[in-house]
Amino acid sequence: MWPLYAAGFTTAFGAHGIAANLGGFSDDMVSSLLVLGALLALYDGAEVVLKPVFGALSDRIGARPVLLGGLIAFAAASSLYVIADTQAMLWAARLGQGAAASAFSPSASALVALINPAAKRGRAFGSYGFYKSIGYTLGPLLGGVLVWLGGLRLLFLVMALCGALVALWAWREVPDVKPKASKRQTLADLARRLSDRAFLAPTAALAAATAALSAGVGFLPVSGAAAGLGTIATGAAVSVLAATAAVVQPRTGRLMDEGRLTVRFGLLTGLFITAGGLAFAMVPGLTGILIAAALIGAGTGMVTPLGFAALAASTPEERMGQTMGSAELGRELGDAGGPLLVAGVAAASALVWGWAALAVIVGLGALIASLGGRRAPAQSVADRPETAR
Repeated sequence: MWPLYAAGFTTAFGAHGIAANLGGFSDDMVSSLLVLGALLALYDGAEVVLKPVFGALSDRIGARPVLLGGLIAFAAASSLYVIADTQAMLWAARLGQGAAASAFSPSASALVALINPAAKRGRAFGSYGFYKSIGYTLGPLLGGVLVWLGGLRLLFLVMALCGALVALWAWREVPDVKPKASKRQTLADLARRLSDRAFLAPTAALAAATAALSAGVGFLPVSGAAAGLGTIATGAAVSVLAATAAVVQPRTGRLMDEGRLTVRFGLLTGLFITAGGLAFAMVPGLTGILIAAALIGAGTGMVTPLGFAALAASTPEERMGQTMGSAELGRELGDAGGPLLVAGVAAASALVWGWAALAVIVGLGALIASLGGRRAPAQSVADRPETAR
């Protein structure tokens, strides 16, 4: 499992570490806000398009080869900008990183499900989410230190080394789970499976939680600045959000594995806590912002391991990669949609109404989860028979 945790950290660190430092430390490469926005969207855009594709490929040839190929491609793409400090290479490197992460991120999630028995998947996904959260938290800070020491090229060099070392580690340690033979799947079969409540409810919950998390990271500092708070206070609020999410995930997974927390109850609780955090973001001042950060982090920390464990429990092993890739797509849409919704409503009225709108959306996500929770994923995974490995 440790190389898979490292892969999760790598994709999170690569995404946020570089994104947070593109605009401030590369004046010669990023000449306008439009260029910066396009570079940021390039990485996420590649993930939205390619994650379901690579997820399906991992079902066909095995998740381990896709994981290794993605990590090697990530190292190669990061090396492009190290080799040549040009705008063309920066664009190529960022696009390549996004495409490579689209390969090794869903395959790592699939391997977390495949190499762990059903009764231990909650803890496994909780730990995997913990290390991804650490990557999201430390990415901007460590990235800033590296850029300060040696420029943007040093950060890309570290990313290249990180991808290569994790690939070598995974090649040595991660077991090769052979893909199971499956009957040919038509587009109608795929549409039926992805529209089933057993898939739709956890994915909707994951998307809603990710939307809240992304909006919190982006707009809690704006609310703080509007209340007259300094950058240290607003930065601390974002750190509280990320740290709370990191701590809650493994504990939630462990409770589920022990049969003390069901998926349905956990998803509902997590989403309502998240919605409560968004509501507290409407309260001006440091107290409201800190409470909002803690609640959003705790809620998303509950939803993430439970959502992925529910998807793994309801998915045949021969379709695990496709399911994880499609679920990751849902998260990416939430990651982009949450800030867009808050920004759009805020532009038309005020930021406080942007928070209110997203709180309503997350509450609707809780309703969707409750409707889907009566199916098999609502049961504790610990109650399910262990699947063949």
